[in-house]
Amino acid sequence: MLSLTAFLTVASTIIVALVIIFNTVHDPLTASIGFGILGGSTTWLIIPMLTESFLNAKRTGRDAHKLTKPILPESMGVIAATVYLICLFLFIPFPFMDYFTGQHILSRKEPFHTPTFPHNKLGEFLSALLSLQSMILLGFADDVFDIRWRYKLLLPTIASVPILINYYVGSGETHISVPIPLRFIFGQILDLGPLYYVYMGMMAVFCTNSINIMAGINGVEVGQSLVIATSIAANDLLFLNAFDQTVETHLFSLFFLIPFIGVTIGLMIHNWFPARVFVGDTYCYFAGMTFAVVSVLGHFSKTLLLFFIPQIFNFIYSAPQLFKLVDCPRHRMPDFNPRTNKLEYSTVRLEQPLSPVSSIVIKLFTLLRLVEIKHEKEEIVVNNFTLLNLILLKFGPMHERTLASISPPALRRALARLAR
Repeated sequence: MLSLTAFLTVASTIIVALVIIFNTVHDPLTASIGFGILGGSTTWLIIPMLTESFLNAKRTGRDAHKLTKPILPESMGVIAATVYLICLFLFIPFPFMDYFTGQHILSRKEPFHTPTFPHNKLGEFLSALLSLQSMILLGFADDVFDIRWRYKLLLPTIASVPILINYYVGSGETHISVPIPLRFIFGQILDLGPLYYVYMGMMAVFCTNSINIMAGINGVEVGQSLVIATSIAANDLLFLNAFDQTVETHLFSLFFLIPFIGVTIGLMIHNWFPARVFVGDTYCYFAGMTFAVVSVLGHFSKTLLLFFIPQIFNFIYSAPQLFKLVDCPRHRMPDFNPRTNKLEYSTVRLEQPLSPVSSIVIKLFTLLRLVEIKHEKEEIVVNNFTLLNLILLKFGPMHERTLASISPPALRRALARLAR
């Protein structure tokens, strides 16, 4: 039950959000801010209300990084995702409000297929919602049925079909600007043709799974998603001027990102250390597909990779275990030491002699100082290949709160240590 103060705070926040929405019907960007506030407040409010229902339905997980090992409700990201979808459904008329009540008004006698109405923009919006809704459904199915990794790669590919079809019938642009060092080979512009659609489909797979594999401690999934979303939104705001031809695409991106930031903050309040709920794979897929949707339909899928640098490093570092070149345990999250109440890097035991491929990977990572090897009788023990374990390897044991909130300067220091 919420305290009276908390209830009044949520109620006043929702009222403020509704006032913003109804007073800015002709300003969709400001209205989306109102929906972001509404979505965040609603998510914060209803998660505690539904906690008991998830516990009764056995959607639970044990927090292994606490002394008491509490049992928490799992898959609560589906609540944030559902609130997000409702907010976007209600937001659909706002970008087109001028065509109903303003200067572009359509008379009731005028056919609705009039050339003045931007059907292509409405199609983009609806295809994005369809992809997001499909990914949330498939993500919750993964939480319930624990789908194998080999099939998880197919889920984002299937869910990305609507936005790829819309992209094809819309601009269909497949040209890319070649980086300056490679222009003497490929020229300034390169047409990738069908390969560009393969690339965009792979972006959906990467965005969803890269957030999913960099997990294991309280708040890290929602934390990294919030950082990426705010970074993309800040980039979009730089293009919002009347002289930039890309203003429409970046507005489209903001319409999806602002409510996402809102529901993520609402979920983060309950998932940050000490967590009272777990977000589950549903949230990871939902967040990743949101980023894929805005990058594909916003025409900045290459720029998006700049905001995924930690996730790209984590994926490359994890690849030998993910692709079974080196033994991979089911869970690679850091280990909890109850004596110190701190997290330590987790390890995996490799039987000797190593396979030729495993031996090459271990030697390469040893050369790059990415692993610590302990030799035993017939085995070697190495740290699991994840960014969280690497941070603990380089900086030593940490409290979970410290590891979850580690700052960018600390990450730069870690990379500097790797270079020594």
